[in-house]
Amino acid sequence: MKLLVRNLNRKTTEAELQTLFKVHGTVQSCDLVFDKATRKSKGFGFVEMPEAVEAKAAMKKLDGKDLAGNKIRVKKAEMEK
Repeated sequence: MKLLVRNLNRKTTEAELQTLFKVHGTVQSCDLVFDKATRKSKGFGFVEMPEAVEAKAAMKKLDGKDLAGNKIRVKKAEMEK
């Protein structure tokens, strides 16, 4: 299951995000989105967890959690058609 993580502190790293989610299960991938021109984080990213049960637990536990001074928002990523 692919999760969208929003409202990240722009200094949060992929490693920090992966560590946060690993507490709740296996993390297949973790990708922050960067501005192409400035190469700075846009404040959101995606975490992919292969087990839906673990992903749902992570979503429930981490949505609204304070991370580096920001309350992050976690929800299931909408797939483009």
